[in-house]
Amino acid sequence: MNAKQLIPGVSVLIESEALGDLIGWLKQQGYPVIGPTIRDNAITLGPIDNLDDLPMGWTDEQEAGRYRLTKRDDKAFFGYVVGPHSWKRFLHPPEVRLFAATRQNGSFKILDNEPPLTRYAFLGVRGCDLAAIKTQDRVLLQDKFVDSIYQERRQDNFIVAINCTQTAPTCFCSSMGTGPKVNGDFDLCLTELILPQAHQFLVEIGSPKGVRAMETMEYVEATDKISQQFEQAVAKAESMIQRELQTFGLRELINKNLENPHWEKIAARCLNCANCTMVCPTCFCTTVQDVTDLTGAHAERWRLWDSCFNTEFSYIHGGSIRTSAKSRYRQWFVHKLVSWHDQFGTSGCVGCGRCITWCPVGIDITEEAKAFRESEVSHPASHDPAPSQPLSP
Repeated sequence: MNAKQLIPGVSVLIESEALGDLIGWLKQQGYPVIGPTIRDNAITLGPIDNLDDLPMGWTDEQEAGRYRLTKRDDKAFFGYVVGPHSWKRFLHPPEVRLFAATRQNGSFKILDNEPPLTRYAFLGVRGCDLAAIKTQDRVLLQDKFVDSIYQERRQDNFIVAINCTQTAPTCFCSSMGTGPKVNGDFDLCLTELILPQAHQFLVEIGSPKGVRAMETMEYVEATDKISQQFEQAVAKAESMIQRELQTFGLRELINKNLENPHWEKIAARCLNCANCTMVCPTCFCTTVQDVTDLTGAHAERWRLWDSCFNTEFSYIHGGSIRTSAKSRYRQWFVHKLVSWHDQFGTSGCVGCGRCITWCPVGIDITEEAKAFRESEVSHPASHDPAPSQPLSP
């Protein structure tokens, strides 16, 4: 029964099977659908052709340095939190060819790159990840220089967001104002609820594209009582969040503790493996690599993800600037929580907790920030340093 007029801002109710109809409609519109699926014993992001590709009946157990999939007692499609992948890998891909050249008649000819896919439908975007996309939009689209590669992949996306009805112990999105309830631009936003006799989604329409999608589906009007049940499920998830990052005064605190001995304690544990930057949905650093074939007749230039945890990342003529584990961890931490504000007017952290889960030694960014608040040790020279004063390597 389709009785309610569909406009952005309206919410309706659909049965769980109707999600398959939405996937089919998106494919008919020419969108490759990307969503959660199971691979390598983790919930990762990949192509979705039908409901069977979704991780139905699976959930994840997460803690610092620990991730495990387990079966649920129901058939929820989105009964997990976040895996190691974020949508960054499709919008800001880990490797992309910038150009290729081949030797012809004593000179080189530049070859055309294959045009990238420019239309993605993202299914199951959490609030923290939607905030991360907005953050990367600010960095890669809205600054002085536009990243054309990101721009090509970002345009005309169809975003199906999902409100979280459960959280992981590593989540701290409520501290960052990014979740568990979705707050941002989307075409459709789903909230999944499984009752004893029903498996349904509350669908909030967020755009004209979302209206067109819902017009092809069977839905019913969501009563106030039903809407409250979904809202209570999201509120319950927020009440279960255990970790907290106190952001008030954090920039000033860290700037006063750039030479605090606690950095050495963190460095003694840090492996400089770069896992935290690889799973982070907002980190955007890259490097460029030139390769040739064995004959020297074909050359390519590739852009690859890079990390400030790599020694070569800070290399300039004469050597690397950040030679110690302490300096590299401090660079990541300070940029993420402090200088990102100065550059882009926002935090570089969205509270997804991936860096905590996927750190092999379980370093916790919220605990380290807390340690600086609790520390009474502050190097005198770290107070109001002159702009030209270098940090210790």
